[in-house]
Amino acid sequence: MSTPSDAAKQLQDKLENTKLHILDARADLKSYHFESLDDSTSGEGALSDPAIVASDVAAQILFLRKLKFQYLEQNAKDKYVKTIVSDDAPLITAASNEQIRLRNEEKKRNLKEEKLKLLEKQQDVRTLAPLVEEDYQKARSLTSLGTSLSAKILDAKLALTRLRQAHPQPRLTIATATATLDEQVAQMQALDDELQSSEKQMEETKQKIKAEMREVERLRGVEKEGIAELEHVGKEGGDEDPRLGKLYDWLQAALTAQRSLLSLESSRAESENELRLTYNIVSPFSKIPKELMLTLLFVPNTRQLASASARLDGVELDLGDTIYAPVQTNDIPTLVWSVYACVKEREARVVIS
Repeated sequence: MSTPSDAAKQLQDKLENTKLHILDARADLKSYHFESLDDSTSGEGALSDPAIVASDVAAQILFLRKLKFQYLEQNAKDKYVKTIVSDDAPLITAASNEQIRLRNEEKKRNLKEEKLKLLEKQQDVRTLAPLVEEDYQKARSLTSLGTSLSAKILDAKLALTRLRQAHPQPRLTIATATATLDEQVAQMQALDDELQSSEKQMEETKQKIKAEMREVERLRGVEKEGIAELEHVGKEGGDEDPRLGKLYDWLQAALTAQRSLLSLESSRAESENELRLTYNIVSPFSKIPKELMLTLLFVPNTRQLASASARLDGVELDLGDTIYAPVQTNDIPTLVWSVYACVKEREARVVIS
């Protein structure tokens, strides 16, 4: 029959032969190489977020507390069993218990101090965590900005390289563009001055033409008076009147003056009812005169003007109302003056433009 001592020995043998995982875990912990751990296994985002790190630390602390409790429990059982089955069991007295109590109190006091320090550290972590998170977000945004700027810089360099290949030397620089702009401004100023001078000359030419036309109208009136006087003298004195020579000379001089004023080169009757007047258009901006041919068609056997046309160096001119209105009123002087002035003005406008 087994005695209590035999049962205790059997329990001790069973405990010694039993493989306790906590003892193996202690040996594995001492022999484990932590430098071989890969930080990337847990994920970059998990270790970078303070909230996730705090929850992970809390879970690990809870796990270690449970592990410590299991270790203390198993260690106490082991000591208890060894004390029971041992032949020379240590003598437990009140003094040894007092020493153990004092030692435990010292450990508790140290533990309390360490806990207070730990609480302070945790409070500091809680206080600094938002600041660290803010700095982390700033650093992350700056990193993203730097990455985007680097990409933009690379794109700009690539675009610049393509532009250089597409536009080889010599290229238009800011200095050359500014110099070209200054030259163009000077040219525009010179052209503007030339335009103003041309407009001034054109205005003076218009004034001269108006004065010449007034002189022509005056000579026309004188011509009409001379013709009337000539008809009157012819009726009274016959063909032998000596005043006819003077009137003829005066009339030729008046016609010559009129032709010079209007630049009339020739007047030719192509038929009984067609008259062609040829003028030389001399522009103040050109030394080469142009030939203006004005064709007048009359109603046969009358002095009624039927139609009119104008050609400048052989090119038909479309003058519209400039010809239509005087033809309807049978106003030949106005027709000639209007066509002549219109062509001169058109030539001046073409030269200026």
